[in-house]
Amino acid sequence: MKQVLQHRKNGTVAVTDVPAPQARSSGILVQTAASLISAGTEKAALELSQKSMVGMARERPDLVGRVMDKLQRDGFAATWNAVRDQLDREVPLGYSAAGTVVDVGRDASEFSRGQRVACAGAGHASHAEVNFVPRLLATPIPKDVNDEQAAYTTVGAIALQGVRNADVRVGESVAVVGLGLIGQLACQLLAASGVQVIGIDLSHERAALANAHGARYVAHGNDEAEPLVAAATHGRGVDAVLICAATKSNEPVEVAAHIARDRARVVMVGVTGMDLPRAEYYHKELQFIVSRSYGPGRYDPSYEEHGVDYPIGHVRWTQQRNLEAFLDLVAAGRVKPEVLTTHRFEITQATAAYEMILSGSEPHLGVLLTYPQSEEATAARITLPRE
Repeated sequence: MKQVLQHRKNGTVAVTDVPAPQARSSGILVQTAASLISAGTEKAALELSQKSMVGMARERPDLVGRVMDKLQRDGFAATWNAVRDQLDREVPLGYSAAGTVVDVGRDASEFSRGQRVACAGAGHASHAEVNFVPRLLATPIPKDVNDEQAAYTTVGAIALQGVRNADVRVGESVAVVGLGLIGQLACQLLAASGVQVIGIDLSHERAALANAHGARYVAHGNDEAEPLVAAATHGRGVDAVLICAATKSNEPVEVAAHIARDRARVVMVGVTGMDLPRAEYYHKELQFIVSRSYGPGRYDPSYEEHGVDYPIGHVRWTQQRNLEAFLDLVAAGRVKPEVLTTHRFEITQATAAYEMILSGSEPHLGVLLTYPQSEEATAARITLPRE
């Protein structure tokens, strides 16, 4: 089968022929119909792989800390071999896909062959013709939702978990800083919740798209944000801020403090600088929350790999229930991920999609990979430029 792989050491992305995964008792085999390239997340991973060792160390000091811990614990030789093995690997890309169940494991009997499902998770919902997906990382697709819409489900669940962490109520005002994929979906989800949405982005095109689909007001850049929020909230400030931007700058958390009301909530969904300006956060007694991916269960092996669910009476919104809730909103027409699609590439042309994303040669937002069932294509390979 065809799968998109990234080589960590030499900075290449390839569409490669690999063996199809085998069914296991804890999940299902899914033949992929469409998968979504998460341009921000995947671009960051690719750019990191292009850096020198020094560049990687500067970018990810947390990884340096792990290496130093292992060095002290296991010695130089074991640490060197472990680092070399990690770098000399091909890793799958992708974490948001949709397709059809072709085999069902013993412990995943809630699914059936021929059923359409949305799938989540790095290493499970990969850009591949067939994926093995643990049962709690998949959910059925409603009949009114097509495969391309369903391919957005994981990214939609990330936005939905951010909205849940904001704990907003009907009639409140929320600012969304950064109108990429997750920010756009957050605007739609908030509007569906009866919330007044204010979108903030440097891009006029992305601001206009958010304005057409969820955001009542939009600001083109941070300079416009403060007066716009004041006018839209009768001078009170917003009840919550969702930061969905991806930047090394600390500006988003500073802007959030300026536009938030007293005791508002600031939720970090994206990746930005996080040097909080203490004085303003202190004087307003702001709550700062880092939203963890797409819901409770994330990073818990017993949930993700072994299918041990959390009782609904104790944890209402798990990963799988967030996936399900997003699809229900799409089925009802209250969220429209299809308006975000700017490009489609067949799986055999995936390298062209990554070239476009890395080079920025075309404006893009939702980039989908599609999987024709009858065509056999040759593997393609590109070499990404190194720093």
